Amino acid sequence: MPLHFLAQPWSATHPFKSMAVMIFGRSRAWRMVSFFSPRTISSTWPVGASLYLITCKLDENEDMHSLLLTDSSTLLIGGLQNHILEIDLNTVQETQKYAVETPGVTIMRQTNRFFFCGHTSGKVSLRDLRTFKVEHEFDAFSGSLSDFDVHGNLLAACGFSSRLTGLACDRFLKVYDLRMMRAITPLQVHVDPAFLRFIPTYTSRLAIISQSGQCQFCEPTGLANPADIFHVNPVGPLLMTFDVSASKQALAFGDSEGCVHLWTDSPEPSFNPYSRETEFALPCLVDSLPPLDWSQDLLPLSLIPVPLTTDTLLSDWPAANSAPAPRRAPPVDAEILRTMKKVGFIGYAPNPRTKLRNQIPYRLKESDSEFDSFSQVTESPVGREEEPHLHVSKKYRKVTIKYSKLGLEDFDFKHYNKTLFAGLEPHIPNAYCNCMIQVLYFLEPVRCLIQNHLCQKEFCLACELGFLFHMLDLSRGDPCQGSNFLRAFRTIPEASALGLILADSDEASGKGNLARLIQRWNRFILTQLHQDMQELEVPQAYRGAGGSSFCSSGDSVIGQLFSCEMENCSLCRCGSETVRASSTLLFTLSYPDDKTGKNYDFAQVLKRSICLDQNTQAWCDNCEKYQPTIQTRNIRHLPDILVINCEVNSSKEADFWRMQAEVAFKMAVKKHGGEISKNKEFALADWKELGSPEGVLVCPSIEELKNVWLPFSIRMKMTRNKGLDVCNWTDGDEMQWGPARAEEEHGVYVYDLMATVVHILDSRTGGSLVAHIKVGETYHQRKEGVTHQQWYLFNDFLIEPIDKHEAVQFDMNWKVPAILYYVKRNLNSRYNLNIKNPIEASVLLAEASLARKQRKTHTTFIPLMLNEMPQIGDLVGLDAEFVTLNEEEAELRSDGTKSTIKPSQMSVARITCVRGQGPNEGIPFIDDYISTQEQVVDYLTQYSGIKPGDLDAKISSKHLTTLKSTYLKLRFLIDIGVKFVGHGLQKDFRVINLMVPKDQVLDTVYLFHMPRKRMISLRFLAWYFLDLKIQGETHDSIEDARTALQLYRKYLELSKNGTEPESFHKVLKGLYEKGRKMDWKVPEPEGQTSPKNAAVFSSVLAL
Repeated sequence: MPLHFLAQPWSATHPFKSMAVMIFGRSRAWRMVSFFSPRTISSTWPVGASLYLITCKLDENEDMHSLLLTDSSTLLIGGLQNHILEIDLNTVQETQKYAVETPGVTIMRQTNRFFFCGHTSGKVSLRDLRTFKVEHEFDAFSGSLSDFDVHGNLLAACGFSSRLTGLACDRFLKVYDLRMMRAITPLQVHVDPAFLRFIPTYTSRLAIISQSGQCQFCEPTGLANPADIFHVNPVGPLLMTFDVSASKQALAFGDSEGCVHLWTDSPEPSFNPYSRETEFALPCLVDSLPPLDWSQDLLPLSLIPVPLTTDTLLSDWPAANSAPAPRRAPPVDAEILRTMKKVGFIGYAPNPRTKLRNQIPYRLKESDSEFDSFSQVTESPVGREEEPHLHVSKKYRKVTIKYSKLGLEDFDFKHYNKTLFAGLEPHIPNAYCNCMIQVLYFLEPVRCLIQNHLCQKEFCLACELGFLFHMLDLSRGDPCQGSNFLRAFRTIPEASALGLILADSDEASGKGNLARLIQRWNRFILTQLHQDMQELEVPQAYRGAGGSSFCSSGDSVIGQLFSCEMENCSLCRCGSETVRASSTLLFTLSYPDDKTGKNYDFAQVLKRSICLDQNTQAWCDNCEKYQPTIQTRNIRHLPDILVINCEVNSSKEADFWRMQAEVAFKMAVKKHGGEISKNKEFALADWKELGSPEGVLVCPSIEELKNVWLPFSIRMKMTRNKGLDVCNWTDGDEMQWGPARAEEEHGVYVYDLMATVVHILDSRTGGSLVAHIKVGETYHQRKEGVTHQQWYLFNDFLIEPIDKHEAVQFDMNWKVPAILYYVKRNLNSRYNLNIKNPIEASVLLAEASLARKQRKTHTTFIPLMLNEMPQIGDLVGLDAEFVTLNEEEAELRSDGTKSTIKPSQMSVARITCVRGQGPNEGIPFIDDYISTQEQVVDYLTQYSGIKPGDLDAKISSKHLTTLKSTYLKLRFLIDIGVKFVGHGLQKDFRVINLMVPKDQVLDTVYLFHMPRKRMISLRFLAWYFLDLKIQGETHDSIEDARTALQLYRKYLELSKNGTEPESFHKVLKGLYEKGRKMDWKVPEPEGQTSPKNAAVFSSVLAL
């Protein structure tokens, strides 16, 4: 009994594979059509079986002939063009285009070794699975190729040969051996072959089909028997396509009348016993459509179901019977008129953003104002900063830095962070991971472990993370930036392969799915830190003094903290069981497929995700083939830190969270003796009446119970039969069962929620990621001198204390959970939390240069000797030069002023440190040029003295080092307590990514500065106070550092070591008066002098 799927001829089918039984076809309209059938199909189809039809219009490719489903969600389409398209079936979008050297791909096949492409020229090309490049090519037929198939090591093809009268169907099938890549004996058949397929049941039989409906079976290496021919009775005159099911129990024929004929070898054939349940189409809803409101101007008329007709439509109204009526211009927004500034007859006003850009809705009635949803948003009189962001709470919105002429110096970070904890700046590329960096920092064992780590790798994430944690420790509320960490992150190939490195355009527009991105980043960073710790053989100095150490012989400490040891059991239906030990650093939530609204505790879902049971196909050594198996997972050892990726990546998971939160809310209200109404919101007074008779109120307000499904604590117990019990743990359970610490001897552990990472959905800003973190006692003790615990919101550089209930409240409309961190009770007591600085004085000693052409005569510095090692309070002159990696992004406002959107990204290129005291005062001991692997867009030679080639190890003649090597030298100087003297050190330390305590910085730009006056350049100060002419043609860091030291000595001389501020104030007044008279320009010298010509430099040449 044939099925009429299309009223057009079939030209291609696809075998019944994938999760549901599927046939792909192509109609004359050149649409891809996929039909999903029920799980069981026979020649007689069950009554009421529904089919799904999916069409994808391919406008630019009108000659498509072949389809290939490479996996469950990827489709290759080929035709008479010189390219092949790759389509994602989930998004129905083109993802890749492969060029084809020989046009005309009409047939495609795939094995585990090659893609096989059949061309209209009669050739078959074998292509690489990854690059799609041609590896081999068979010239099968001189005319054209009709069909071919591949099985095992054999390729069989049928086609047409060139004759004097034209093309003739060749009754010889060409057979090729794929092991030797050559042809073997052709196979002669008794029908005109148009289609062929291997049917490998017991042997490698071939089914050869002609267009007239004749079918013959034969062996590819044997002889064809005329007795094996039978006939298919198509509805149309010709068969257009043919295919075989994956189980080899069914054949499908498509004829020229649009019918599909299904042949089986049994009444109930097996198509796909492991398929998902078919989702059938909804019944026709034409009769039950809701009424349409014609007063809505923007209502799409396509909602009205109309039959296809060839009659004249209303839109074909003749122009002669129409009169044009121009639309009146809409009135100017009142907010624009209020903020407008007139220059002549032209008015300028900022965009109030109450309407879509470059779009004006079509209005039929002047009184109708409901057409524009944006018109309902009231504009704040403060300006665009206070613009309403729909329902997103203000502190959760994406924060941005407003840059001025002074850059960040006048930006008020204290307005966003009134705590002493350090935020992270968001303007650096790939800074979406700021929230996760904060989570790792506030895990005390992780922080101590990372800061104790130091290795020789140039780009080590653990080292760079330790440097960043050190900056967060030193900061007293000032924001830090992870530029060096993110620079190392961008160099790791695995990060790029996992799609973790975003382009600037994608990050700014919010194109990437931040929730999926941060969950992949979470898995990546834990794995990377685990590997970095395993590769390092930790010296004895880094080991803890107590019994619990940060080192173990078999595993890294990251493994001890996060790793969960498991047993994976695989049970085949033959009875063979395979047990394999493994470990994982985190778990992914697996949600039940339940739409009934059943109540699930979070602990139930977590247990289901940890002890995962699933049916899948796996290799069985006993059966020696892939078999359906039951796979179970048993826990052998629980981690100290339980990391959970929530995987709320679709509306299905979001609806589950929303439903469970609603059920939990109703149960909480009912627990206190009240019933919740669907249309009534409880007031606080109503809620208090539902309290206990003693008047003890468990929850302060009903608002704290809304949108809450996540528990603050969970209890896990390892059973004797390798099972795991998981339950939610409350304060009441704590009072009933007693301290959890004593129960750990019986395999019972209590985990407390420590952090939640949340994806904020905001269509106007592209969304962002924030973290709720429970900051422990030790952090408060170091920063504030108090001992308590508190939940905080970390939104880049915005830090704000919050109520603990806010950390577990997730309004799925805008606040979606992404990552959860649970820690064992009393975790810190299990580890030695001492931090021993791993940076030693040896980093200041002489080191080899990366440059191949450097000579000793080019050396510009003399390394420190052992007797010159700096002590606390010693002076060190410092200067740094930079190059530009990315140019500044700015916009011109309507009033003509310039606004910086994103500052230029700088990279340090040269760092110089000179001795500040002793017999060799003024002689540099560090003069490092920093090698960079990133592209430099501007060397800023006029200001930096850096020339192209100076940072290239192949051609540079400078002392070239890595940034990490020089960074360690500066870190040692900071840790030892030296005082840095320089000009404009704040910017230098910012680009180098160093946090230096303020009492260790002596900046001449502030020493010679009067309040509310301009900053004075080093060049002018050197000319005025020292009578030196510096920075003539270009800048030199040795010259600048030495000049800053001399200016500091001059400052001490003029201010009498700071004891006579009034006399020094008069000196500054004279300085500013002189500067105004000379317009702050140094007069051009007749014979330029500089510190290089001074007597102090002669000692350098002598040494």
